[in-house]
Amino acid sequence: MSSSDYHLAQANVAYALAPADSPQMADYIARLDEMNQLADRSPGFVWRYLTDTRDPQQRELSDPNVLFNMSVWESIEALHHYTYRTAHAEVYAGRRRWFVNKPAVVGGHALAMWWIRRGELPTVASAKERLELITSIGPSERAFTFKQRFLPPSA
Repeated sequence: MSSSDYHLAQANVAYALAPADSPQMADYIARLDEMNQLADRSPGFVWRYLTDTRDPQQRELSDPNVLFNMSVWESIEALHHYTYRTAHAEVYAGRRRWFVNKPAVVGGHALAMWWIRRGELPTVASAKERLELITSIGPSERAFTFKQRFLPPSA
C-alpha cells in the first residue's frame, strides 16, 4: 500500500463554558453552520460526522457541554489549511471565549489524528480510543497532532 491509500481522520472535543443556547455561546453557535459548510467545500475534505441521536455510541459523549467533531481529509496538509488558513482560523483563535482550556473531561488532549484506509470511516468509539491513547502515551503513529505528525503507513 502507498500513502495515497490512506486518508487522515481527526477527532476533537471541547468543553463549553456555558450551554449552547446561552448568550455566552451565541457568537460561536452563529458561526457553526458557516464553519461546517466551509469544511465541506474545502480542498481535500472527504467526510464529517453528523450527529445521529439513534447512534448508541453517542452516549459516550452524553454531556451536553461537550462538543464533538470528527472528520476525514485527504491529507494532513488539507486539514491544516482549513484549520489555520481559512475563516476557521478566526473562530479557532477565539476559542477561549467559549471553551474551557484543557478540561479534565478530555484529559488534556482535545485533538487526535490518525490514518485510516481510503474508503473507511472512523467511529465515535474509535475517536474516543484515539483521544484516550494520545492522552495516556502521547503522540504516536496511532494518534498524533499537528505538532508531532506521523506519515501514513507504507507497504
